[in-house]
Amino acid sequence: MHESTVIQRALLSVYDKTNIIPLAEHLHLHGVELVSTGNTAALLKAHGLPVMSVNEYTGFPEIMQGRVKTLHPKIAGGILGRRDIDADIMLTHEIPDIDLVVVNLYPFEQVSSQADAQLDDIIENIDIGGPTLIRSAAKNYAWCTVLVDPNDYQSFIEEFTQFHGIINEQTRLQYAAKAFAHTTTYDGAIANYFGQIIDGQPCNGLGHHLSLNYRLKSRLRYGENPHQVAAFYQEKSPSTDSIANCDLLQGKALSYNNIQDADSALTAVKELETAACVIVKHANPCGVAIGQTIDAAYEKAYLCDPTSAFGGIIAFNAVVDDKLIKTIFDKQFVEVIIAPDFTQGALMLAKQKENCRLLQYKRNDSKTKAIEWDIKSVSGGILIQTKNILQTLSYEVVSKQEPTQTQLQDLLFSWQVVNHVKSNAIVFAKDRQTLGIGAGQMSRVFSVDIAGLKAKEMGLSLQNAVMASDAFFPFKDSVEKAHQFGISAIIQPGGSKRDDEVIACADKLGMTMIFTGIRCFKH
Repeated sequence: MHESTVIQRALLSVYDKTNIIPLAEHLHLHGVELVSTGNTAALLKAHGLPVMSVNEYTGFPEIMQGRVKTLHPKIAGGILGRRDIDADIMLTHEIPDIDLVVVNLYPFEQVSSQADAQLDDIIENIDIGGPTLIRSAAKNYAWCTVLVDPNDYQSFIEEFTQFHGIINEQTRLQYAAKAFAHTTTYDGAIANYFGQIIDGQPCNGLGHHLSLNYRLKSRLRYGENPHQVAAFYQEKSPSTDSIANCDLLQGKALSYNNIQDADSALTAVKELETAACVIVKHANPCGVAIGQTIDAAYEKAYLCDPTSAFGGIIAFNAVVDDKLIKTIFDKQFVEVIIAPDFTQGALMLAKQKENCRLLQYKRNDSKTKAIEWDIKSVSGGILIQTKNILQTLSYEVVSKQEPTQTQLQDLLFSWQVVNHVKSNAIVFAKDRQTLGIGAGQMSRVFSVDIAGLKAKEMGLSLQNAVMASDAFFPFKDSVEKAHQFGISAIIQPGGSKRDDEVIACADKLGMTMIFTGIRCFKH
């Protein structure tokens, strides 16, 4: 550990000029010499601050239209110099100490992500000097403080003031860690972009190199099982309606399994029309419904499988009030309740149940949404794909029997639900309420059996209900089994070698069948 020194000289060179003037004013007020580049120097001067430009400081002009300005021994040496080792060489070459580096980088990601961006513009937004300054200061954090985030300026000012110009080593280390993460993310974005354009596919997001950018949100007590170590990381800019952006309003910290199940529930419910309820257990929906009211939706979803609902996750897409919370607590034990909002009465009532967490998410009404990725680990690597988000559905009636309007409504509802059930997946539904769900079976006909047995166990009639299947039927046996249960209409992707045989079976049994042309496996 080195003795902390008073900050006497600062280098400021920022693209994002948020809060830079208050910071510079504070530094000047306390006698810190300001050295700056280009536009940053001009801004400081415009605010009446005395500032020395880099070319004045180094005695060497900016060249190549500003491409080369800070890559100079007097700058690099002043930042990297170890005061206890390099003092003599710095004195010999007249290299003053630079005690503070405030730098952020050209907006490469923003420019490169624009659909009409030109390659020349993208390349000009690759910052060279900035990352060098940041990495130099971070490496030499023992003597130099580095700031890359305008959100850190205020806390820096407070510590600077409290300790008369000294920033303690632990704080400098924290800033250095943030600085290295900053340059890593920046370089990763550049590597990703060039990895795509060499494929001639600059827009698909997957190229020869893949750098992922995630930040620690929370450390978890353990993983899926108590002997596993775990943490929760979030994307740089997660969607407002994602589990990573939810606010925990009530209850203890979420566990690994809570987060997985809550993500499954939230992903499903936000695709449904208001008012809807999704109950999830072990990452599978065990009850889904749309009702005239949010209360009715819960009652319908709960009836599908009360046994599995115990200890589950419940998600809504409308405001939850105290009446609904009380209904839930009277019926079952619940780990997490997710909604876009809760009334004050609901919050007060929930406080009586310390083991029940309330999660609030923000609706995402943006018409243009960023690509979402589904990432799974395998031995020695990862698999990555775009998330299976159902778009506007087109379908084809392949049976002789046309669906009624009511059947069509239920078929489309069941298709939305089956998209969130582990394969092989079967969903029975009626009146926009799931009646039986068969999930995760190696045989599709077994999933049909399980869905039917669940409905029978709960005393739910399947007469004139509909069925959704996440993939095609390889044989007609599942259709025959569904008919025995009382199913009158089926929605499935189609695409089997035996489609004609399956359709003929449906026609023979007087059933309606529609094809979506889209498979929705979920492993």
